[in-house]
Amino acid sequence: MANKKNILTYEGLKQLEDELQDLKINKRKEVAQKIKEAREQGDLSENAEYDAAKDEQRDIETRIEQITEILKNAEVVDEDEVDLDKINIGCKVKILDVEYNEELVYKIVGSTEANSLKGKISNESPVGKALIGAKVGDKIDVEMPAGIIQYKILEIQRSN
Repeated sequence: MANKKNILTYEGLKQLEDELQDLKINKRKEVAQKIKEAREQGDLSENAEYDAAKDEQRDIETRIEQITEILKNAEVVDEDEVDLDKINIGCKVKILDVEYNEELVYKIVGSTEANSLKGKISNESPVGKALIGAKVGDKIDVEMPAGIIQYKILEIQRSN
């Protein structure tokens, strides 16, 4: 089975690389020190600090594996080469919620980078899927659990 490509912007790639570096260099040392200190307390069978440190170590190693796998299958979108005629990954879009007459601004990113609190929506999300390929002036319908929401594309720009 072919691995799914992880679409990333340069910003997302840098964040993952920085996190991986921090986990490997800093966090591993910190948790190793915690384990060492817990071992020095004696009996490990009833040592909560030791168990917590081992759990933290497992979580760190799991995250390192996840990031490594994401980076191994990464496909980076060059935001400077994004076609601004239609919406694609790497674009920042201004849309109008037709029903509420509310303007929204989103950056379209791959699913690995999505963070709705920071205005980054995945190309695989319902809104992201509907936006991909749309042009300024287009109206799109997005099927949501609450019903169909209509957006009008106001502006497409580079995200950087």
